[in-house]
Amino acid sequence: MARKLIAFLRLSRPVFLVGGVLLYALGALIARYQGFALDVGVYWSGQLSVTVLQLMTHYLNEYWDVEADRLNHNHTPFSGGSGVLVRGELSRRTAFIAAMVCLALGTAMASRLIFTYAVPPSAWVILVLGFMGAYFYSSPPLTLSSTGYGELTTSIVVASLVPALGHIVQARQPSFLVLLATAPLVMLHLAMLLAFEFPDFLSDEAAGKRTLLVRVGRRTGARLHNALILLALSLAGAAVCIGLPAQVALAVVLTSPLALLQISLVRRLQRRDPVSFTRLTFLGLLLFVLAASFTTLSFWAIGTG
Repeated sequence: MARKLIAFLRLSRPVFLVGGVLLYALGALIARYQGFALDVGVYWSGQLSVTVLQLMTHYLNEYWDVEADRLNHNHTPFSGGSGVLVRGELSRRTAFIAAMVCLALGTAMASRLIFTYAVPPSAWVILVLGFMGAYFYSSPPLTLSSTGYGELTTSIVVASLVPALGHIVQARQPSFLVLLATAPLVMLHLAMLLAFEFPDFLSDEAAGKRTLLVRVGRRTGARLHNALILLALSLAGAAVCIGLPAQVALAVVLTSPLALLQISLVRRLQRRDPVSFTRLTFLGLLLFVLAASFTTLSFWAIGTG
């Protein structure tokens, strides 16, 4: 039983849940910065909705990607799935049931937000779009992960819509400031997903999984990855001119040394020099998490604007 529980914990990939906590908090802290009082009940209902939908996504990804994961010989702690289903530690059925339980819980929490706290219709739209992006990333009939648009869709959902939900359930109105604060994070999240796809390239190609990297090729994908990181840093600086607090922009710019290190690593990959995929994926994740953390902490530090 203990082995099954540990395997299920690995299947859940809890390390990736941290991003949902950070980004939802970012939205709420932007509302606080704008002078809105935070409602604790609304906050936790929204956070639970985000977390269970994240878990649903993890379980569905594992369920639908098992064949591609079985072909993957470049597995890292951050890419190629958990490996739990491939090794037979748990059945595919377990992953699917877990996903459906999370779907039910997410629906219940979203209903609580809508009917108990009477959040505005714009929050409903965000919840529906977030659900569709999460469910259909790996699941048919859309299977966004094989269209070439799944990575962008996921980055928008995770790095923009999650903060937008955290903000709108507190402020009860949309804000351009959320877009300014999250635009660099969307770019870094997309770059991170591309970094995750480099170790999986051959197995995805062999399994017929037409990810963005498989579609554009590794050389073009490497250039796109580096351009996205540079664009993220540029957007943070430019956003100061149209309303983003300078402290927040500085928080993103502080990740520049790590960003340049990641770019240099991908350039080595372009030259076909030996590169550790574990290091590549870890730095991609670390860059995004640090940028999200620094952005969130900066809004917390500056308090009410």
